[in-house]
Amino acid sequence: MSDMMLFAGNSNPALSSAIASYLGLNMSDAMVGRFADGEIQVEIQTSVRHRQTYLIQTLSWPVNDNLMELLVMGDALRRASADEITAVIPYFGYARQDRQAKPRTPITAKLIADLIQAAGFSRVITMDLHASQIQGFFTKPVDNIYASPVLIHSLRSLEIPSDKLVFVSPDAGGVERARHYSNVFRCPLAIVDKRRSAPGVAHAMHLIGDVKDKHAIIVDDMIDTAGTLTQAAAAVLEHGASEVYAAASHPVLSGPAIERISNSVLKRVFVTDSIPLSEAARGCEKIQICSVGDLFGEAIRRVHGGDSVSSLFKLSNG
Repeated sequence: MSDMMLFAGNSNPALSSAIASYLGLNMSDAMVGRFADGEIQVEIQTSVRHRQTYLIQTLSWPVNDNLMELLVMGDALRRASADEITAVIPYFGYARQDRQAKPRTPITAKLIADLIQAAGFSRVITMDLHASQIQGFFTKPVDNIYASPVLIHSLRSLEIPSDKLVFVSPDAGGVERARHYSNVFRCPLAIVDKRRSAPGVAHAMHLIGDVKDKHAIIVDDMIDTAGTLTQAAAAVLEHGASEVYAAASHPVLSGPAIERISNSVLKRVFVTDSIPLSEAARGCEKIQICSVGDLFGEAIRRVHGGDSVSSLFKLSNG
């Protein structure tokens, strides 16, 4: 890996350090700051000519600043004659805007894909895209790996017998994900029927499946305002579950999310570090962080070495 160089923006320094540690590398030098008027200022402070470079930047809040850092750094690496520039994006912002849900609205996820490619990136490594069809928005390779191996490892620590366990999808769109977990743990599956009245506002209606006297684990790809999650947890408990947990890949945790989780019936919420947690989130006793540093490090190692990464695309059996 002598020709590999790792760079990182300012979005998630802890995860970037964990990835570098797994690979046994130091982060390469780059200055990423701001001009007085707030414009992004970047200077690559080491030679990257004919090198394979990997730029780690998660597109979480403040998403527009972090996106611009990614694009400007990518352009700087391209103009410095790097052979290949791979964007490592643990959380792909704007992924929920993947289609025209209403007339005269943008498909912003496609716009972001175009911008990333225009900046000079030759490949993207990301995790648990909200909509898998976003891979088709790129003409360059996109490796969409899954957080399930990490989350499954943590869920096993609960030591809940399979005959006492049930996995729950908080909506119809997440059934495939919940079914995978239920197959791994050899336990039943349940689905919360949800009606959404406005963006970020959801109302759980009723439950499909049997959760009575079971330890229920709700699985999702992200937690934003936690409205869907906490309402689903309440519905599951009302239908007879003995206790409720949750697991999600991306802890967006915006607005009232922490307060809702803290005041909810949830016993514990497992999340990855694809997005750095706020001080309030780190102080919430119900939230447990599961690092994906090794997972991304292994993906980078395989891509760089020309090895197969297909096993990382699959919902692992843990």
